Amino acid sequence: MAVDLSFFRSETSQRLRAESRAEDVLLILTTRGLDIPEPVAERITTCTDPDTLRTWLTRAVTAHAAEDLFTGTGD
Repeated sequence: MAVDLSFFRSETSQRLRAESRAEDVLLILTTRGLDIPEPVAERITTCTDPDTLRTWLTRAVTAHAAEDLFTGTGD
């Protein structure tokens, strides 16, 4: 019996994963006590590229400021 896994490759599934990853980035920044200006929060929440969000998630762990996500500084 074959299982239909097409949902996991669908646009909806990809969007849901991106939303979750964006929420994780914001959660890390908030937990670390960093200020998240509205333009930064908007850029994070509107991003749909999984590779970019993964990069930002990694940078959020060591960033000195939320803006460092976009430049890679603060490591």
